[in-house]
Amino acid sequence: MTNAAARFQATTPGGIGNLGPGLDVLGCAIAGARDEVIAEWCGTSGITILDPGHPDLPRSPLKHTAAIAAAAVLHAALRAGGALAGNGIALTVRKGLPLSGGQGGSAASAVAGAAATNALLGSELDTNTLLGCCLVAEAKVAGRHLDNIAPALLGGIVLVRSIDPIDVVRLPVPAGLRLVLAHPAQRLSTAQSRRALPPNVALPIVTHQLAQVAAMVAACFMGDLALFGRAIDDRIAEPARGALIPGFAEAKRAALDAGALGASISGAGPTAFAIANSGETADRVAAAMCDAYARHGVACNTIVTIIDEQGTIVRALHERADERLTATGS
Repeated sequence: MTNAAARFQATTPGGIGNLGPGLDVLGCAIAGARDEVIAEWCGTSGITILDPGHPDLPRSPLKHTAAIAAAAVLHAALRAGGALAGNGIALTVRKGLPLSGGQGGSAASAVAGAAATNALLGSELDTNTLLGCCLVAEAKVAGRHLDNIAPALLGGIVLVRSIDPIDVVRLPVPAGLRLVLAHPAQRLSTAQSRRALPPNVALPIVTHQLAQVAAMVAACFMGDLALFGRAIDDRIAEPARGALIPGFAEAKRAALDAGALGASISGAGPTAFAIANSGETADRVAAAMCDAYARHGVACNTIVTIIDEQGTIVRALHERADERLTATGS
């Protein structure tokens, strides 16, 4: 059944995909900037984009991740017997996250579009079905993986055990965890970054990578930040992608020298991230990373933040403007 409210707003955090060694299987949501999508009924059938959120983003609903995910939600709801209160759905997107920045921007737009549309349709779909709808969108622009999508929807740190079928596990967030994001003045498309990955990986490297992912999961449950930082030792994606990001190696070295517990590339890059155990250390790490990029002739913005444990927030835009719903409507 459709919802009585005429418009719904979903806001979704960015995140770090490929968290450390967790290529395509570990990700986290980060507090701060969010993407926003407003869904409302309109007279045109299907999905219409009123505002794509950025001049460089497509207006075609076939190419924008928010609209692709919204269309998948619409089709899934109709297959389940849902009804429409209008001919179609219009989306207004507001981008808070950088384009091609390695901060989960395309996934955030997809999740916000799916969540807002699901709420408009009466919250017909459960979490895994919503994740599947977002996966349709992400697969068209960034590859078929959930490490950005799942934390964007659920919040926190998430392990993707399986995509077929979808099985994701939300992990405890170690107390005191601080994040530093260093975003150099560069865009790096996910497609370009994916092409840099090696087609084959030697067994000793695979074994090492498995051990680090296991150690990160153990560190989350133990609340062991030192172990969490030591396990951020990616020997598959980081060596391949680091060459595409001028100044990254120097910034990582500076972060560790300044007291970071670990550091690596956020998602497909070019944003780098570092882990710290206090705000004071995080501030020092941020300054060191910024200085390292500057010495390399690269402008850089840094953010000190924490894990976002809320995930996507959906609210009805009517007289009770402060009403909040969960991403699945439960």
